[in-house]
Amino acid sequence: MSIFTKYLIVFLVSMVPLIELRGGVPIGLGMGLNPIAVFIICVIGNMLPVPFIYFFARKVLEWGADKPIIGKFFTWCLKKGEKGGEKLQAKAGRGLFWALLLFVGIPLPGTGAWTGTLAAAMLKMDFKKSVLAVVGGVVLAGIIMGLATAGVLGAAGAIFAA
Repeated sequence: MSIFTKYLIVFLVSMVPLIELRGGVPIGLGMGLNPIAVFIICVIGNMLPVPFIYFFARKVLEWGADKPIIGKFFTWCLKKGEKGGEKLQAKAGRGLFWALLLFVGIPLPGTGAWTGTLAAAMLKMDFKKSVLAVVGGVVLAGIIMGLATAGVLGAAGAIFAA
């Protein structure tokens, strides 16, 4: 597999909802790619869908919520975004920017740029502020995942090399 193909895989994985950068960083580091390049490519890949999610996701989900076949899934996505937005608003109060940054940045299931951006759109947050909070969260998640992956891989290598 060429180096370009490896980086393309990392980029595409970072764009996938639920997996995002949290999957892209370990995959890229596991392939032995340059950690800085992996980080940058994962951040770009994870952030690329953000404007589209902010401006169009709610409209598309509302449109599809009553359609056969896709309706249940679209309704679930709408409820998830609304629930995430309400939780964020309740906990954050006036510190919504920082709450969104941490929500996106702490790599837990159900958090990330996709859900955070959808929540920001549901709360009608300012676009620029929400993008800055999401990019900050994505960078934080990338740092956490990079350190965790390096630690896990480094520890596993030390154990099995002995």
